[in-house]
Amino acid sequence: MEGDFIKINEWLTPLSWIYGLGVSIRNICFDTGILRQHSFNTPVIAVGNLTVGGCGKTPHVEYLIELLKDDNQVAVLSRGYKRKSKGYIRAEKNTEMPVIGDEPYQMKQKHPDVYVAVDADRVHGIKRILDDKETSDTDVILLDDAYQHRYVKPGVNILLVDYHRLIIYDKLLPAGRLREPAVGKERADVVIVTKCPEELRPMDYRVLTRAMNLRPYQKLFFTNIAYDNLVSYKGKKRRELASLDKDTKILVLSGIASPEQMISDLKAYSENITTLTYPDHHQFRKKDLDKINSTFEKMEGKKIIITTEKDVTRLHHLDGLSQEVINNLFILPIHIEFKLDQQEQFNEYIQSYVMKNSKNSVLNKG
Repeated sequence: MEGDFIKINEWLTPLSWIYGLGVSIRNICFDTGILRQHSFNTPVIAVGNLTVGGCGKTPHVEYLIELLKDDNQVAVLSRGYKRKSKGYIRAEKNTEMPVIGDEPYQMKQKHPDVYVAVDADRVHGIKRILDDKETSDTDVILLDDAYQHRYVKPGVNILLVDYHRLIIYDKLLPAGRLREPAVGKERADVVIVTKCPEELRPMDYRVLTRAMNLRPYQKLFFTNIAYDNLVSYKGKKRRELASLDKDTKILVLSGIASPEQMISDLKAYSENITTLTYPDHHQFRKKDLDKINSTFEKMEGKKIIITTEKDVTRLHHLDGLSQEVINNLFILPIHIEFKLDQQEQFNEYIQSYVMKNSKNSVLNKG
């Protein structure tokens, strides 16, 4: 059911009040113009959430890339969380993961023709993308994880809400996982409830719609996570998920914010699941690799290791995995699918915004 992954630390509620006061004052400063927001002539689409991690930002950004890249030069600007660099950096074909962070690296590897850049200062980052000769032909900018970065005023603000962590049931940090009060959802042009179960009924969608209590100007969509075929660690082999059976022992290796959904979904293929979970963006070290090797070695019979696209970006540049692990390590790619036949409606909304606000638009020139 919705909200089933939420855990509240009630004893930290007083600290949440203090945190909430600070966030509210900051938002008031932006709402009243005390803190300035910057707008740009180039279409800017922001994707983010109100909670800490795990709402499916990367697959939704990748969906937008696929939607727009054939007719537009797309640029993605991210903070580059936990990268070992500072300032503005544009990813090249050979840029290493630690320089730009795991998520930007993943997007650049999958979409080499898209400009991918990182900068904690999003205003500065956008200006660099538009001003630099190499990227000045950018038609649309996608801001990854920028819902709280209010110095930029995007043309379309997309808020992601995890079905399993609905903001209406959550509390502010540190008692809960909200970055700001749930009323912050009113800044969104589009709200997407992500990771919806397959078995939701029409009545469930009506209940969710009422619970989100959106404004008339806001559009509400629902998506779920869908899985592609497994890809081997070296990328040379493919394997269907359906090839797994109840006797296959699965070691799930994850360093993402919310691995619960993937683990739960894999239980449909095998009941023999062992997990090695680490914090989001975890930088694997030798002791972690030793743990992976020893855990897998102790598993008997038919066995496989399954990890995420994001995690494998932090493993590829490391030495220390055993040959047995390498031979049996598979990546589980994901993509999003829209529910209720909403895909065409969403696509038209995004494409219409980009077209009307592009550099070649008659309206924009006027």
